Amino acid sequence: MSDSENKSTMNIFSPLEGEGIRGDGQAKWYVVHTYSGHENKVKVNIEKMVENRGMQDLILDIVVPTEDRVEVKDGQRKIKTRKMFPGYVIIKMVVTNESWYLVRNTQGVTGFVGHGSEPIPLTPEEVARMGIEKVNIDLDVNAGDTVRVISGPFESLMGEVLEVNPDKQVLTVKVSMFGRDTPVELEFSQVDKLN
Repeated sequence: MSDSENKSTMNIFSPLEGEGIRGDGQAKWYVVHTYSGHENKVKVNIEKMVENRGMQDLILDIVVPTEDRVEVKDGQRKIKTRKMFPGYVIIKMVVTNESWYLVRNTQGVTGFVGHGSEPIPLTPEEVARMGIEKVNIDLDVNAGDTVRVISGPFESLMGEVLEVNPDKQVLTVKVSMFGRDTPVELEFSQVDKLN
Protein backbone atom coordinates (compact mmCIF):
# COMPACT_ATOMS: atom_id res chain seq x y z
CA MET A 1 0.00 0.00 0.00
CA SER A 2 1.39 3.41 -0.95
CA ASP A 3 1.85 6.15 1.65
CA SER A 4 -1.05 8.25 0.27
CA GLU A 5 -3.38 5.21 0.24
CA ASN A 6 -2.38 4.45 3.81
CA LYS A 7 -3.14 8.02 4.99
CA SER A 8 -6.58 8.17 3.36
CA THR A 9 -7.52 4.78 4.82
CA MET A 10 -6.30 5.80 8.29
CA ASN A 11 -8.43 8.96 8.36
CA ILE A 12 -11.58 6.91 8.13
CA PHE A 13 -10.76 4.86 11.21
CA SER A 14 -8.53 7.06 13.34
CA PRO A 15 -8.63 10.66 14.49
CA LEU A 16 -6.93 13.29 12.40
CA GLU A 17 -3.70 14.42 14.01
CA GLY A 18 -3.55 17.89 15.52
CA GLU A 19 -7.32 18.12 15.80
CA GLY A 20 -8.81 18.05 19.30
CA ILE A 21 -12.44 19.09 19.50
CA ARG A 22 -14.38 18.86 16.27
CA GLY A 23 -17.21 21.34 15.79
CA ASP A 24 -17.94 23.94 18.45
CA GLY A 25 -17.30 21.81 21.56
CA GLN A 26 -21.00 21.69 22.43
CA ALA A 27 -22.81 18.42 23.22
CA LYS A 28 -25.16 17.59 20.37
CA TRP A 29 -27.19 14.58 19.27
CA TYR A 30 -25.63 12.44 16.53
CA VAL A 31 -26.96 9.41 14.67
CA VAL A 32 -24.79 6.29 14.53
CA HIS A 33 -25.48 3.50 12.04
CA THR A 34 -25.21 -0.03 13.45
CA TYR A 35 -25.72 -3.56 12.23
CA SER A 36 -29.45 -4.28 12.38
CA GLY A 37 -30.34 -5.99 15.64
CA HIS A 38 -27.15 -4.78 17.37
CA GLU A 39 -28.53 -1.43 18.61
CA ASN A 40 -28.83 -2.40 22.30
CA LYS A 41 -25.49 -4.24 22.27
CA VAL A 42 -23.79 -1.13 20.81
CA LYS A 43 -25.46 1.07 23.48
CA VAL A 44 -24.20 -1.20 26.30
CA ASN A 45 -20.68 -1.48 24.81
CA ILE A 46 -20.32 2.30 24.44
CA GLU A 47 -21.65 2.87 27.98
CA LYS A 48 -19.05 0.40 29.35
CA MET A 49 -16.19 2.06 27.46
CA VAL A 50 -17.31 5.55 28.57
CA GLU A 51 -17.36 4.31 32.18
CA ASN A 52 -13.95 2.62 31.90
CA ARG A 53 -12.28 5.62 30.26
CA GLY A 54 -14.00 8.29 32.37
CA MET A 55 -15.49 10.02 29.32
CA GLN A 56 -18.86 10.91 30.87
CA ASP A 57 -18.19 14.59 30.10
CA LEU A 58 -17.87 13.80 26.36
CA ILE A 59 -20.51 11.12 25.80
CA LEU A 60 -23.56 12.16 27.81
CA ASP A 61 -26.44 9.97 26.64
CA ILE A 62 -27.10 7.02 24.34
CA VAL A 63 -30.63 6.26 23.13
CA VAL A 64 -32.23 3.48 21.12
CA PRO A 65 -35.65 5.08 20.41
CA THR A 66 -38.53 2.65 20.90
CA GLU A 67 -42.31 2.83 20.85
CA ASP A 68 -44.97 0.63 22.41
CA ARG A 69 -47.61 -0.83 20.12
CA VAL A 70 -50.75 -2.64 21.19
CA GLU A 71 -51.32 -5.81 19.21
CA VAL A 72 -54.48 -7.88 19.46
CA LYS A 73 -53.87 -11.58 18.84
CA ASP A 74 -56.47 -14.26 19.58
CA GLY A 75 -58.53 -11.68 21.49
CA GLN A 76 -55.57 -10.87 23.78
CA ARG A 77 -54.11 -7.36 23.91
CA LYS A 78 -50.32 -7.42 24.06
CA ILE A 79 -48.00 -4.45 24.23
CA LYS A 80 -44.99 -4.90 21.98
CA THR A 81 -42.01 -2.60 22.10
CA ARG A 82 -40.35 -2.01 18.76
CA LYS A 83 -37.40 0.07 17.64
CA MET A 84 -38.46 3.26 15.87
CA PHE A 85 -35.24 3.43 13.81
CA PRO A 86 -33.82 -0.09 13.33
CA GLY A 87 -30.09 0.00 12.64
CA TYR A 88 -29.55 3.36 14.38
CA VAL A 89 -28.44 4.57 17.81
CA ILE A 90 -28.66 8.24 18.80
CA ILE A 91 -25.84 9.64 20.95
CA LYS A 92 -25.53 12.98 22.74
CA MET A 93 -21.84 13.80 22.74
CA VAL A 94 -19.13 16.38 22.34
CA VAL A 95 -17.24 15.25 19.25
CA THR A 96 -13.50 15.13 19.88
CA ASN A 97 -10.99 12.82 18.25
CA GLU A 98 -11.15 10.54 21.28
CA SER A 99 -14.97 10.35 21.53
CA TRP A 100 -15.36 9.98 17.75
CA TYR A 101 -12.77 7.20 17.71
CA LEU A 102 -14.38 5.37 20.65
CA VAL A 103 -17.86 5.36 19.07
CA ARG A 104 -16.66 4.70 15.52
CA ASN A 105 -14.64 1.66 16.58
CA THR A 106 -17.27 0.06 18.82
CA GLN A 107 -18.13 -3.44 17.63
CA GLY A 108 -21.38 -3.32 15.62
CA VAL A 109 -21.02 0.35 14.58
CA THR A 110 -20.69 0.96 10.85
CA GLY A 111 -20.28 4.74 11.14
CA PHE A 112 -21.79 8.10 11.92
CA VAL A 113 -24.46 9.60 9.71
CA GLY A 114 -22.54 12.36 7.96
CA HIS A 115 -19.66 12.82 5.54
CA GLY A 116 -16.76 10.46 6.17
CA SER A 117 -15.18 11.47 9.45
CA GLU A 118 -17.49 14.49 9.93
CA PRO A 119 -20.69 13.49 11.75
CA ILE A 120 -23.67 15.82 11.25
CA PRO A 121 -25.63 16.72 14.43
CA LEU A 122 -29.41 16.59 14.55
CA THR A 123 -31.18 19.95 14.60
CA PRO A 124 -33.21 20.89 17.71
CA GLU A 125 -36.36 20.44 15.59
CA GLU A 126 -35.32 16.89 14.64
CA VAL A 127 -34.54 16.07 18.28
CA ALA A 128 -37.98 17.36 19.36
CA ARG A 129 -39.77 15.51 16.54
CA MET A 130 -38.04 12.23 17.38
CA GLY A 131 -38.96 12.64 21.05
CA ILE A 132 -35.40 11.86 22.18
CA GLU A 133 -35.12 14.81 24.49
CA LYS A 134 -37.72 17.29 25.62
CA VAL A 135 -36.66 20.50 23.92
CA ASN A 136 -38.58 23.58 24.99
CA ILE A 137 -39.11 25.78 22.00
CA ASP A 138 -39.59 29.46 22.70
CA LEU A 139 -42.26 30.37 20.16
CA ASP A 140 -43.34 34.00 20.28
CA VAL A 141 -46.97 33.64 19.14
CA ASN A 142 -50.27 34.79 20.56
CA ALA A 143 -53.92 34.16 19.74
CA GLY A 144 -54.73 35.96 16.50
CA ASP A 145 -51.21 35.57 14.99
CA THR A 146 -50.78 33.82 11.64
CA VAL A 147 -48.49 30.80 11.40
CA ARG A 148 -47.31 28.50 8.61
CA VAL A 149 -47.25 24.75 9.27
CA ILE A 150 -43.75 23.43 8.44
CA SER A 151 -44.16 19.70 9.17
CA GLY A 152 -46.77 16.99 9.62
CA PRO A 153 -49.98 16.27 7.69
CA PHE A 154 -50.92 19.97 7.49
CA GLU A 155 -47.52 21.06 6.12
CA SER A 156 -47.54 24.26 4.01
CA LEU A 157 -50.98 25.36 5.25
CA MET A 158 -51.40 28.77 6.89
CA GLY A 159 -53.61 29.32 9.87
CA GLU A 160 -54.70 31.64 12.64
CA VAL A 161 -53.62 30.82 16.20
CA LEU A 162 -56.66 30.28 18.43
CA GLU A 163 -54.94 29.15 21.63
CA VAL A 164 -51.36 28.72 22.91
CA ASN A 165 -50.30 26.24 25.62
CA PRO A 166 -46.62 26.90 26.44
CA ASP A 167 -46.52 24.21 29.18
CA LYS A 168 -47.44 21.44 26.74
CA GLN A 169 -45.62 23.17 23.84
CA VAL A 170 -48.77 22.97 21.66
CA LEU A 171 -51.09 25.45 20.03
CA THR A 172 -54.51 25.28 18.42
CA VAL A 173 -54.54 26.68 14.90
CA LYS A 174 -57.52 27.32 12.64
CA VAL A 175 -56.64 26.06 9.14
CA SER A 176 -58.78 26.06 6.03
CA MET A 177 -59.27 22.59 4.55
CA PHE A 178 -61.74 21.75 1.79
CA GLY A 179 -63.30 25.20 2.12
CA ARG A 180 -63.93 24.86 5.87
CA ASP A 181 -62.12 26.32 8.86
CA THR A 182 -60.91 23.48 11.09
CA PRO A 183 -59.12 23.82 14.44
CA VAL A 184 -56.05 21.53 14.72
CA GLU A 185 -53.61 21.00 17.57
CA LEU A 186 -49.96 21.39 16.56
CA GLU A 187 -46.66 21.22 18.40
CA PHE A 188 -44.48 24.31 18.58
CA SER A 189 -41.89 22.52 16.40
CA GLN A 190 -44.46 22.15 13.59
CA VAL A 191 -45.08 25.85 12.97
CA ASP A 192 -43.28 29.01 11.95
CA LYS A 193 -44.59 32.47 12.86
CA LEU A 194 -45.21 34.80 9.94
CA ASN A 195 -44.11 38.38 10.46
